[in-house]
Amino acid sequence: MTTIDWDAMAGSFDEEPDHGPPHPAVRDAWAGRLESWLPATRGDVLDLGCGTGSLSLLAAGQGHRVTAVDRSPRMADLARAKLAGTGAEVLVGDAARPPVGERAFDVIVARHVVWLLPDPAAALEHWFGLLKPGGRLVLVEGVWNGTGLSATALTALLSAHTERIHHEDLAPDTRLWGKEVDDERYALIARAMPPHRHTEVVDVHLILRRGPDVLLARRANTGYADGLLHMPSGHAEDGEDVREAMIREAAEEIGLDLDPDELRVALVMQHRGPGGGARMGWFFVAEYDPERPPRNAEPEKCSELDWFPLAALPDDMVAYCRAGLDGYRAGEHFMIHWHRDGEPIAYVPGGAGRDVPLPTAGEATGRVHHIELWVADLAAAERSWGWLLGRLGHVPYQHWAHGRSWRRGDAYVVLEQSPDLVAGDHDRRRPGLNHLAFHVADRAALDALTAEAPAYGWRLLFPDRHPYAGGDGHCAAYLEDPAGHEVELVSASGRAPEPPGRS
Repeated sequence: MTTIDWDAMAGSFDEEPDHGPPHPAVRDAWAGRLESWLPATRGDVLDLGCGTGSLSLLAAGQGHRVTAVDRSPRMADLARAKLAGTGAEVLVGDAARPPVGERAFDVIVARHVVWLLPDPAAALEHWFGLLKPGGRLVLVEGVWNGTGLSATALTALLSAHTERIHHEDLAPDTRLWGKEVDDERYALIARAMPPHRHTEVVDVHLILRRGPDVLLARRANTGYADGLLHMPSGHAEDGEDVREAMIREAAEEIGLDLDPDELRVALVMQHRGPGGGARMGWFFVAEYDPERPPRNAEPEKCSELDWFPLAALPDDMVAYCRAGLDGYRAGEHFMIHWHRDGEPIAYVPGGAGRDVPLPTAGEATGRVHHIELWVADLAAAERSWGWLLGRLGHVPYQHWAHGRSWRRGDAYVVLEQSPDLVAGDHDRRRPGLNHLAFHVADRAALDALTAEAPAYGWRLLFPDRHPYAGGDGHCAAYLEDPAGHEVELVSASGRAPEPPGRS
């Protein structure tokens, strides 16, 4: 602490080039620096150890609401005179504990002040408490003839409160000082951000589909949600991306060696359990392969591994897991599921819903909303179409007396045996709907669907030209259900055909 009679110095204080307004070049240089340090929009600025108010005057001239504080009554009087008409307020008080009550500020400026304080660490802690979230400290300091405070020392003091510290070397800019200087002079701009930024665990969840069913595991001996059903899941480790994490967890928990191309992102959900921290959950979908059946690879952590219908999930599930599956079934892609402290981990039927779907950006106009087929026999159509749509990744959506629907993303397919249905059979060769076409992953998937289809009432059309009935290079299967509705299953390796000569 250096003892200086600031009242005695007040009359001559502005004679130093970097202190007072009679030096236009110096004033302009500080105005430029200050403009770069202060917010672009009007804010509340607290100038501590303001002296005769030169920096306060520049800040007020840039449109900010200024409060200036100095411990010297004579300095404060000179500052009031200089700031007259600007709306600035000048207070007499200790810079370490400025007399501003509960007010909060966007910026605190202190030039050549911190080095004079008896307890700089305590003062900085108090100043950070006066800043609004995201606010900033602008500290101009230096070392003169062996006295002062180095940038290294001040940065160390600030590091207890923030990791966002910007350093500017001011010594080379002679305009600021009105002369050349050879000592350390600098500015530190510190943001009011916590020293350790918020982090969240990233977890991964596998929605393994077997037609209309999904695989669930019952937790045991883990210390969290034991006895409840959950998807195979885990969290990403350091240096691991979410897809790698999902592949590793599937191998560890259910002995499944997945290829990256088998995974599809279904849903991203930020979730928080009661009393816990926030997590970011990635939900992936993969299809069951009978050649690679899952198994309970961690019996010490899992007491049951079984298939459950996605359209009728059990109630004894982890709540956010159930919310994720319900969201997936509804075609949602982004969600929040936020428990309040004290709520149960388990899903509560009819309880308070904590799941919040987040709409995605994009123009909805012109996209297919749904396709509706009227059928003469709903039960027969449900058997054939329910199998096919389920194998194509659609999930059961709506269920009412005269109809059913299956959804994928934000579009769905409806089968309805309407009371208004008129007599007559469907004929795809008449004006109207000819067929629906769906993508399939590849030729192997196409062949598997073609082989399974007859068991569900579908027959292969144009067998003599299969799988190129649509033209050379267009790999597809054309199937017809018992009512005469046609579907085209197009392999991803296929291309758009020339107009086909078929009916």
